[in-house]
Amino acid sequence: MSTLNLQTDIGRLTLKNPVMTASGTFGYGLEYADFCHLNALGGMVLKGTTLHPREGNPYPRMAETPAGMLNAVGLQNKGVRTLIKDLLPPLQAHLAAAEAETKAAQTDGAPAAQTPQPPTRILVNLSGSTVEDYVEAAELLDAAEAVSGVELNISCPNVKQGGMAFGTRPDTAAEVVSAVRRAYRGPLLVKLSPNVTDIAEMARAVEGAGADGVALINTLLGMEVDIEKAQPVLSTITGGLSGPCVRPVALRMVWQVAKAVKIPVVGMGGIVDARDAIAFLMVGASAVEVGTANFEDPASAEKIADGIAAYMQRKGIADVRSLIGII
Repeated sequence: MSTLNLQTDIGRLTLKNPVMTASGTFGYGLEYADFCHLNALGGMVLKGTTLHPREGNPYPRMAETPAGMLNAVGLQNKGVRTLIKDLLPPLQAHLAAAEAETKAAQTDGAPAAQTPQPPTRILVNLSGSTVEDYVEAAELLDAAEAVSGVELNISCPNVKQGGMAFGTRPDTAAEVVSAVRRAYRGPLLVKLSPNVTDIAEMARAVEGAGADGVALINTLLGMEVDIEKAQPVLSTITGGLSGPCVRPVALRMVWQVAKAVKIPVVGMGGIVDARDAIAFLMVGASAVEVGTANFEDPASAEKIADGIAAYMQRKGIADVRSLIGII
């Protein structure tokens, strides 16, 4: 098959292929430039960003578990203003230079691609402690041309309501999404927490509040104990569990949500190879995010995109969209 179309859509946002990197596992993008071709990715979701800089939680805040890892980093980041002023411009310049180099190579004796390729998309994962924090940061991101979209992290504790996460109740989730929707005009994804009774209900709530898409799952709540020291291994006692151990749970939740909403779904949770990614597409995800696998192999996301193309070639599938939701 001569031409494969790997482009996929997340609402108004078209990706060159369905593979993105997950927030918190890929830094601010350029950290991985020596290990993979950033412009080969459909998109990058940058490190969770808050209105003001944060130091994060005390160490130890990461630990390995069987087939996964726990993290309680605590949203350590440089703040949205530093992101926009100092971190986005070099990333944007790197992607533009890589794109120009790729196009030059294509025109050097090779036929041009039949379908124009969109650039690698830069999305910012936005976190906050109050609705007002979310809104102020969203307004700043709205004016940042380099940002293709926002992924709203509603697993953050709402300090005005006793610390309960925004994303554990439909009404508080809808409240923050509605407020950010008014402040941010670009594509808006909402990242859903799996630590709820009915994730489909949460997805419908944020859809009704104006989300362009949903991304799931965020980490599951877990803990680990050091029996020699008779204490938890994390300073915060509990943390977010990710990696291959969560994949069946994530796959089930993506399947449920894809049937419950009309907006696109981005799937994540334990994806380490193309087979995993394709399974998420088949149960209804329009795109996927690769997270914990980046720590083991920094080129994972690029290899997964190549693997999806190889699968399509082998199966005689011309358009990746034809895989979405076939189960």
